[in-house]
Amino acid sequence: MDTIDFKALSELMMNGRMTWAELGSCLGLSSPATAERVRRLEDQGVIKGFTALVDHEAVGCALTAFVAVSLERPEHRNRFLQKIMEMQEVQECHHVAGEDDYLLKVRCKGTRDLERVVSDTVKSIPGVARTRTTIVMSTPKETPSPPLFPEDIIDATRR
Repeated sequence: MDTIDFKALSELMMNGRMTWAELGSCLGLSSPATAERVRRLEDQGVIKGFTALVDHEAVGCALTAFVAVSLERPEHRNRFLQKIMEMQEVQECHHVAGEDDYLLKVRCKGTRDLERVVSDTVKSIPGVARTRTTIVMSTPKETPSPPLFPEDIIDATRR
């Protein structure tokens, strides 16, 4: 990646709907050259895709919770992960260090729905030893974009 790729990523993270012409204007490139750069970033897996950012409360998922999960033994990992990947309420699944094995970010309608997700679904997965749930009261900050560090970008003009 070079400084132009970095700038393209920065612009697209702020406005993923901008046209090739608009992005090209920011980058000092033609529309076709801009489109090619973005396609290359997609091919390299730097850009995973484009999506609409939906307000979870507006679509009926007013409750967010984090569920820490401990497995009985490592051999239960694959089946656990397979089941978690099938659950649309699980927005994120992180393998973590410490007392727990996984940390799940769950979005659902309310506490009854959370009870169904945790008690009826997650705890019923073979190998789940225990769960610990934390309900989110409010979210002052949440962003889907990772931090970008310009000092780590290789400038194409210096190669």
